[in-house]
Amino acid sequence: MADFGGEDTTAFRAEAKAWLEANFPESLRKNPAAQLAAQMGGTESEDAKAWRQAMGAKGWGTPTWPAQYGGGGLSRAEARVLAEEMAAIGARNPIGGMGVMMFGPTLVEYGTEELKQQHLPGIIKGEVRWCQGYSEPGSGSDLASLQTRAEDKGDHWLVNGSKIWTSGANLADRCFCLVRTDTSKKQEGISFLLIDMTAPGVEVRPIRLINGTSPFCETFFTDVKVPKDQLFGPLNGGWTVAKRLLQFERDNISAGLGGGNLGAAQATMTVSEAAKHYMGVDDTGRLADTDLRRRITEHLMETRAFQLTVRRAADEAKSNQGPSSATSIMKYAGAKIAQDRNELMVEAMGHSGLGWEGEGFEGNELATVRAWLRSKGNSIEGGTSEINLNVVSKRVLALPDPK
Repeated sequence: MADFGGEDTTAFRAEAKAWLEANFPESLRKNPAAQLAAQMGGTESEDAKAWRQAMGAKGWGTPTWPAQYGGGGLSRAEARVLAEEMAAIGARNPIGGMGVMMFGPTLVEYGTEELKQQHLPGIIKGEVRWCQGYSEPGSGSDLASLQTRAEDKGDHWLVNGSKIWTSGANLADRCFCLVRTDTSKKQEGISFLLIDMTAPGVEVRPIRLINGTSPFCETFFTDVKVPKDQLFGPLNGGWTVAKRLLQFERDNISAGLGGGNLGAAQATMTVSEAAKHYMGVDDTGRLADTDLRRRITEHLMETRAFQLTVRRAADEAKSNQGPSSATSIMKYAGAKIAQDRNELMVEAMGHSGLGWEGEGFEGNELATVRAWLRSKGNSIEGGTSEINLNVVSKRVLALPDPK
């Protein structure tokens, strides 16, 4: 039987189903929130740890990555079958983060063999967390104006400066970081360094957000020594690598935002289920509020169309050597869909979706309002919606630069 693109995946589907049945802990099937908490840096139970280690050893956390570095080595069709079988039993991929979403794919494409051997296995096994050192307090939209310096000290680089909005820096083991190695040029004076977050001189300060969490941080580098062999890409050629990584970032963020990565608030209830539960149904079993029913239906149609577009774009990117500027379209659309979903969720729950604390609210209700507030940042992180629209205007539609 040919499942995808003419490829017969029948045998692999049976293999995947059997392996998942043997390795996915029963306790996690009944507790999707525990799976998500472990991924987000929360407490990792023994079962969650065993699941991560099993997926990492199998390479199926990064199913299409090269097997020579520990990846799954699967075809895209096989990876899709694996995702389907995992979804069928409620299994989330425990291997993720910025190492998988951003740095890893860029390393596979641009890295030397030495750097691949050094860093890919830790990402693939879920043992090493990475964070991104791009934005600076004075270099937001104009990233190329960054001022964090890396001076050549002969046997090492000496890094001084600061970064902001470094997601997960307080949990990260390493940082892929843009630094200035030539002050006489702008883009052409930027290099890409891989920094050990435990090195002397690295300081991280979490930033508390409106939803009460601190996923973003300020990161300070004071006379941080970085080995010479941790230069990724050519000296003063980091801008090209950085742009490539941003394409992977936007591609993966868009897939997560609009493609069904529901987060903690929606781990146990969809928008449709919440609306029926909190607002009631008519005598035919449909949501009683016809206007909300229409808007939820439109949202679900947009979400499904987006998921199919993401899948098609991923297939096209594979054949065309990676993501294109079209990822900016996907990032923009994904952010909007995610924000719409959270708005609808809060509306469906009514006053129950606006709680902050107290005995009058259930856990999923408290998570909903936090997810709603957190989603306000979806149109900022990974490139603001305005910046992405500019990219679409210039690089996709070939419109003249308004400047």
